[in-house]
Amino acid sequence: MKTYMKQTMYGGALMLISASVFSQQKASGTIMDEEGININPVLVVNISNQQSTYTDISGNFAIEAGENDEIRFIKDGYYRIDKKMTRENFNTPLIISLKKREIEIPEVKITYVPTGNLEKDMKTLRESPKLRDLKSGLGDYMRSPLTEPLPDNTVSKTFAAPDFKAGQVSILGVLNGVSNLIKRARNPKITKANYIETQDFIRRVKTDINLDFFRKFGMNEEQIDQFLVYANDTRMMAKKYRKNFKKDVVLLELYAAFDQYSKLNKLDSL
Repeated sequence: MKTYMKQTMYGGALMLISASVFSQQKASGTIMDEEGININPVLVVNISNQQSTYTDISGNFAIEAGENDEIRFIKDGYYRIDKKMTRENFNTPLIISLKKREIEIPEVKITYVPTGNLEKDMKTLRESPKLRDLKSGLGDYMRSPLTEPLPDNTVSKTFAAPDFKAGQVSILGVLNGVSNLIKRARNPKITKANYIETQDFIRRVKTDINLDFFRKFGMNEEQIDQFLVYANDTRMMAKKYRKNFKKDVVLLELYAAFDQYSKLNKLDSL
């Protein structure tokens, strides 16, 4: 009897373990539009376990799912699609095609209803004689040459205030010049960064700068890496700041780069 109970408990434990392993599979695939072009970013939600993720820059995704779980794909400007997972869906990557929503053109109301009488309708739709004469008069005026000389807005030297600084050296200008020379001597010379220096700079940005602001837009670590490469290429950040690394200045450069990056990748519509 004890042997039977042990076997039963052992068999039940194996079933629980196998069920747990099976339920922790990943559903993966690519999302495209009707023309076969990869779409990003697309929100991917597992309705069954409330997990969510976004596609990467190539339109690929991966999310934990089990058999019979319902996966939903959401993208602004496209029809939403729900996919119920089957056992076969875990064997090969999914290909999800999203269809664009139709753009509704606002209705234009015509206040005048044509009568069908061409002569009568032309009289109604034609400009009034007063408006036509006014436009014609303005056109003739703009095309006509000037008949009066333009006034000279300069002040005559006779009435101008005397210039006591004429012929004198500006002390303030000299001091500003000296200050600029001192600043140039203190700051390191800006030179082009090579590949290793660029990689070291990006690693330092990830280490020393708080990037939680970008994660709020649903960007994962891979997408943040892609954005940092974009920011460095467009703002020449490694060239300017790898020798003189200032966190506040670097963060402002990242914000400026992200403003354009979010428009190109439509991150503001998430």
